[in-house]
Amino acid sequence: MAVTLSEVARRAGVSLATASRVLNGSDRTPAAGIADRVKAAAVELGYVANAQAQALARSATRLMGLVVHDIADPYFSTVARGVQLAAGERGRQVLLASSDHSPGAELDAVTAFISYRTDAIILAGSRSETADPALAALLAGYIAGGGRVVTLGATDVPGAQHLDLANEAGAFELASALIARGTTRFAILAGPGTLTTARQRASGFARALAAAQLAPIAVVEGTFTREGGYDTALECRGLLEQGAGPESAPLCLLAANDVMALGAMTAMRSLGLRVPQDVQIAGFDDIPTLRDHSPSLTTYRLPLEQIGRLAAELALAEDPQGPIRVDGEVVLRESAG
Repeated sequence: MAVTLSEVARRAGVSLATASRVLNGSDRTPAAGIADRVKAAAVELGYVANAQAQALARSATRLMGLVVHDIADPYFSTVARGVQLAAGERGRQVLLASSDHSPGAELDAVTAFISYRTDAIILAGSRSETADPALAALLAGYIAGGGRVVTLGATDVPGAQHLDLANEAGAFELASALIARGTTRFAILAGPGTLTTARQRASGFARALAAAQLAPIAVVEGTFTREGGYDTALECRGLLEQGAGPESAPLCLLAANDVMALGAMTAMRSLGLRVPQDVQIAGFDDIPTLRDHSPSLTTYRLPLEQIGRLAAELALAEDPQGPIRVDGEVVLRESAG
């Protein structure tokens, strides 16, 4: 039996009118504490999910929700373009939200998308190692009510579909290719350890080194941003001369994504070092803006726009068959050559 608004109001201890104002987007909203109680009761009872089911049954909307970590990051903007193109070909519009790596903002975005009765929600940001129980419950209720959820990377939410990106395997391939070219000294700019994508890529780098009986000189965590790459690269400055000699290969900084790698390049230039003569740098993703940088960046190329397309197609498929595996390829360029 569908949960009624009256049940939500009763659980929250408010009037039916108050519950309606909170959940139906009225401009006359009550105090934050009361609104929070109503929203919590709706999540607990699954009221939003049932409203979504009714909307789907009426075909009232042709909307998709897309949550990214940072729309300014070329990784996410390229994925978003793929989602938008695939959605447009199917007569859908995309609502976009940027969480800025905040779990609370991601929860707010998903709640808003459900209130707009979107047919599907795509979570494009890396999943956290520690799941948000409120978000998981909200998504589970949404799926139970007929909504579709797709994540980039595995998820524990029952009924959600996902794309399986070659994060660990790609990092392994990239580091192995550099080792095969003679590089033996590595430091890993690992990204935030709380994010699954960062952990997978750092693990892939480390596994390739171990297979060659090598070990990283350092593993430094930082944010998945240009600033994170800059800061973590500077932390490695004391390692640049350790074990180096006229016959040695330079230290190679393995960054967990391209924007970190570009920040690391800037950091090395600030120290008066040349890339790749004095230090090598490699990234991950092959974001489109790399074509504007010199020296060109060695990286692992993921088909970012295609990833967005696949996510949208999976979200809109009549009979979704996930997960979908997405592999990439090593691209060797000047920065680690």
